[in-house]
Order: sequence, then C-alpha cells, then structure tokens
Amino acid sequence: MEATKNMEYDLAYAKRAMLVVVLLPLLVMYTEAMLTPALPTIQEEFAVNPNDVSWVLTIYLLVGTVSVALFGKLGDMYGKKKMFLIALGFYTTGVILNGFAPSFQWLLVTRAVQGFGMAIFPLAFSLVREEFPPKMVPQVQGMISAMFGVGMVIALPLGAWVTQNWGWRWTYHSAAPFAVLMFFLAWRVLRESRYINPGKVDWIGTVLLAFAVVPMLVGVTRAPEVGWTARETLVLFSVAVVSALLFVLWEKGAENPLIPIGIISTRNPAIVNVGIMFAAFGISMMNQANTYIFQMMPPYGFGKTILQSGLLMTPMALVMLIVAPIAGKLLPKVGAKPIALTGALTASIGLGILAKYAPQLPPDHLWAFVGLITLVGTGINLMNISLINVLVFSVPPRAMGVATGANSLFRNFGSTWGPAIAGTIMSTYYILFHPPGAPPDVQIKIPTTRAYEVLFGTSAVIFLLLALLILAIREVMKGGRIHDVENEGEKDVLA
Repeated sequence: MEATKNMEYDLAYAKRAMLVVVLLPLLVMYTEAMLTPALPTIQEEFAVNPNDVSWVLTIYLLVGTVSVALFGKLGDMYGKKKMFLIALGFYTTGVILNGFAPSFQWLLVTRAVQGFGMAIFPLAFSLVREEFPPKMVPQVQGMISAMFGVGMVIALPLGAWVTQNWGWRWTYHSAAPFAVLMFFLAWRVLRESRYINPGKVDWIGTVLLAFAVVPMLVGVTRAPEVGWTARETLVLFSVAVVSALLFVLWEKGAENPLIPIGIISTRNPAIVNVGIMFAAFGISMMNQANTYIFQMMPPYGFGKTILQSGLLMTPMALVMLIVAPIAGKLLPKVGAKPIALTGALTASIGLGILAKYAPQLPPDHLWAFVGLITLVGTGINLMNISLINVLVFSVPPRAMGVATGANSLFRNFGSTWGPAIAGTIMSTYYILFHPPGAPPDVQIKIPTTRAYEVLFGTSAVIFLLLALLILAIREVMKGGRIHDVENEGEKDVLA
C-alpha cells in the first residue's frame, strides 16, 4: 500500500513546496511582531491617543477573521493555490502600502487590505495536507509551528532596532521585498490543488458571519477601556450573539454553506477548534504577563528593554525549533493524542509553577523564569502540532479549506479574548508607581504579583482542562500508520 500511495505524490515537488510553506510563518511573524515596538512612534507621528493606535492591530484581526472563513471556502470551490495567491497578494499589497500611508486613516485602510491576507495560513495548511504524502504532513506541520516562534523572536528585537534608528515606516519597507519574493516563490513553485468542489458563494452566510465576528471582537477589544457592563459593550455582544445564532440556523439549511456545520461539529474537528481557541486564549494571557514581567522595573519585573526581552525569549524559540520537527517525526509512531496530552500537561505544570512562584521571580530569578516559559512554550508547541494534524487527517480534502479556515477563526477569537481578559486582570490588581524623573503628580498603574498569579494560574487551569478534552479525541495515527480520510472513504496508510 505504501508504494501505491507514494505514486500519487511527486516527492520532489513536495520538498520544493515545503520550502514555501515553512518560510511563510517567518514572513508573517516578522511583519506583525515588528509592528509592536513601533506603535508608540506611530501614535506620536499621527497625533492619536493610545486607544486609537490600537486599531492598527485590531483592524487587521477583524478583517482577517472573516477572510479566513471566506477564502477557505473559495479555496475548496476554485482551487487552493489560486486563492492562496490572491490572499498573499492582498497581504503583500498591504505591507507595501503601509509604509507610505500619508495619514492614520489611510494606515487603517491599508492594514485592512493586509488583513485579507490572513487567509494564507488555512490555505497553506490545506495545501500541505492535500499535496504532500501523508507521512510528510506531520513533519511539515512541525516545521511550520517552529517557524512561528523563531519569527517572533527575530522580529521583536529587530523591530525595536529598526524603529529606533530608521523610523516605523522602515518596519514595512524592510518587509516588503520579502513579501514580494514569497509571492513569486509561491506562484512558481506551488501547484493547483487536485480537489475542487464547485458551488455558489454563500453571501448571506458571509454577511451573518461578519455581523457575528466583528461586533464581538470590537466589544472584547474595547471592554477593558469602557467597561464589560457598559451599554456599548452589551449592545455589541448582543448583536454578535444574535447574528451567530442566525448564522448557525442559516448554515444548517444552506445548499452550499460557507462553513458546513456538519463537518466542524464532528468529534475531532470540534475538539480541535475548541482546543485551539482556548490554547490561543491561554497563550495570549501568558504573553501579556511575560511582557510586563520582563520590562517593568524591579521589584515588579526584571527591568529589561524590548531588545533584551526579545533576546531572553531566544531559548524558547531555539527549543521549539528543535522539538517541533522531532515531534512531527514521532507523531505517526507514538500517536497525536499522547503527544497532545503531554504538551497540554507540560504547559499546565509550567504555568502552575509560574503562578505559585511569581512573587519570588523578580529580580533575582531571571533564568528560572526564562526556563519556565521555555518549558511552557515547548508544551504548547507539542499540543498545537498534534491538534492541527488531528484536524487535517479527520476531514476529507474536498472540505479542507473550510475546516482550516474555521480553525483559524476560532484561533483568532482566543487570541483576541486573551489580551482583553489579561488587561482587565492587570487593571484589577495594581499599585500606583511614580516613574523616576517624572513630575510629582504623575503616577502609572503597575500590575502586582497577584495579577501575575491570576494570569498564570488561569492559564494553567485552561491547559489542564484541554488535557482532559484531548482524551476524547479519536486517534488518527499510531504505530506507523495514519488513518487517512479521503473523499471516497477512509483507509490506513503506512508512514
């Protein structure tokens, strides 16, 4: 069976295509993470307040959350390479135009254009599953996961250096050539997907999804500022909930639904989507705490610069770079379920230790803190690699774009809720601090160690619950065999 299966794939092409999909996270993380240290400079140049400048991040996420579902469906209908290039074209255009924005309003427009390109990831995951031999898929997914961490660690200190010496616009000018090169490589190397599922675009479903997603994300983003019980927040949440219910009802009866409820609600896809959402939520809360702990002055943190903070996260990236490909190689032998369970428990234990000893970390236990967040990052990476493989081997290729698009949608929800909840917790447990050299009447809020205990402790509980959820997964690979779901049925493939 192995020989027969390999004849269906061009291994030389698979290796060339692997280069494209593995470099993709480096481009996106380089572009997005470099923006973070540039936000204060953007705020100063356009004379906007901190709440306004946060929309540079929010508008990208709002547009991207809808686009991942829409482009995933279009990829199944018209070809995943075609839609991948269109999405990457949006992303590249946005990156180029961002650096030339003449006003803050134009910057928001060009960031929205870039947001359409967020769909490149679910489409790339779909192409990996569809065009790569099953035995290669876990390894490629592992390498993709590793590149996310590496891209983040490279981009944060580099972005701070570029912004400081050349200005925030050069964070985009420096990324634009790489985006153009990536588009050219994808156009030349990738082949069109072999599975196409023609049909009509579900525009009503798309509109209902937008009304469910956008008000929810706007409400979550603004809630820490205006209040969770404010009228604005409650109205936005109400619109989102009603629209979500109407969306589900419409999709159940639609002839060609944007997101087939029957596919994403089956056991494995449903568990993976919930798992990825809460994992993203826990990661976002942890990262929020890490940022403050690294950069706040003792005794409230380690007092490091942005550049130093990025360098201190290098061990986590290096470990991920080593662990992720090894995990991808072990998955078919050991099974996705045991590795996912190991990852969730590892992350939970590491976060639990951080929650217990958070008051004792600054300023004398810097390397203990670095070691613990590296342990947590390793666990999260193991879990994510396993879950994405469970998803792609539980859904037939004809619906892969829809499945991975829906998964990205759930991930974005978790990533948005995490910082909002973290911000609320840090605003609840704080002390007033007078910065050295500031006017006598100037005081800023500094999160207390209790805030870190709550943040890390909550994240630890989340990953413990995810470990229990993982137990309900139906195994898709073990003992050197992969349970392959094809359009025409299911079969086991030697790996």
